[in-house]
Amino acid sequence: MDNILELKYGCNPYQKNAKVLFNSPVSPLKVLNGTPSYINILDALAAWQLVKELKAATGIASAASFKHVSPAGAAIAKELDSTFLKSQFISETNLSPVSTAYVRARGGDRMCAFGDAAAVSETVDVSLANIIKSEVSDLIIAPSYDPEALKILKSKKKGSYLVLQIDPAYEPADIESKTVYGFTLQQSRNKVTIDKNLFNTIVTANKNMSTEALQSLIVATIALKYTQSNSITVAYDGQLIGVGAGQQSRVHCLRLACSKADKWFLQQHPRVLGLEFIDGLKKPEKANVVDQFLLWDELSENEKQLMATQLKTVPESISFEEKMNSIQQYNGISLSSDAFFPFRDNIDRASRSNVQYIAQPGGSLRDDICIAAADEYNMVMFNTETRLFTH
Repeated sequence: MDNILELKYGCNPYQKNAKVLFNSPVSPLKVLNGTPSYINILDALAAWQLVKELKAATGIASAASFKHVSPAGAAIAKELDSTFLKSQFISETNLSPVSTAYVRARGGDRMCAFGDAAAVSETVDVSLANIIKSEVSDLIIAPSYDPEALKILKSKKKGSYLVLQIDPAYEPADIESKTVYGFTLQQSRNKVTIDKNLFNTIVTANKNMSTEALQSLIVATIALKYTQSNSITVAYDGQLIGVGAGQQSRVHCLRLACSKADKWFLQQHPRVLGLEFIDGLKKPEKANVVDQFLLWDELSENEKQLMATQLKTVPESISFEEKMNSIQQYNGISLSSDAFFPFRDNIDRASRSNVQYIAQPGGSLRDDICIAAADEYNMVMFNTETRLFTH
């Protein structure tokens, strides 16, 4: 039947009888190649919603890289500079706009994007298909595909790469349902609009806001809407560079997101870009080496020795002071929170990562303390009055 899609299994291989049911006679979702699983569909549909909304808010080609029902990265299309390309181990330079969007989305966190669900708001062209062909990825969802691009994707993973096509005009019903332990829960679908109008209320003394920073806050906040709570996102130059998802404590979310953002900036440090890998090392292995090198002082002697075997020479590690000084050179770092900050420790930790713009719903008993902390660091803080929990 056209309104039932059989899946190979549920969340785990032993969970059988997995399927997708459609309320319409004909499905808005088509499988062009491969056999989806339950988690594939969850990731694909969440990722598609994010890129569709991001394109609507910015008017720019958008992409997302999803893992385990939260974004590993998301971005809008922009020209890529040579430093970024080198940090991502990419030699191609003549990329289409939709390709740059995906390269930036995946490049927000290369380690977390390993085996991702990719989503783009535009037609998949040959440029993007060739990028995906060289990456470890499980699926892509898009509104359409150029014939040659589809041919390239169908050849990936020995012909099993999952290719999904979704009708961009499709809109689900206003009421959504979820069954847990035999109980069916219902609620209105989250249709809150996230665009520049959400960021009208600045509660700090500093009210200077650049167009670029606002764009990054939009990216960060739309990504929050599709990130498992509690969640914090950090964005820079229209690209998600740090995600803290699914933590029970907000400050732990923030620490996680900011530590990932720190690593993203430090990947472009001259000493990292100068790493000489042994011959034959693949992209994911290089990404792991970079991650370990940036954590050098925290590694055991055994870990250091193992990492050193993957480099021709091991350069001097980057000290904490050098790391902090390097991050301070970047302007426009933006952070968004899916709920209010209960304590100022969140603001203090964000300042260490040179966060300059913060969006949060407000409503905490300690709002005044958190705003005062933001003022101490000359940050710009927005009160959106919009909580964005996702469960």
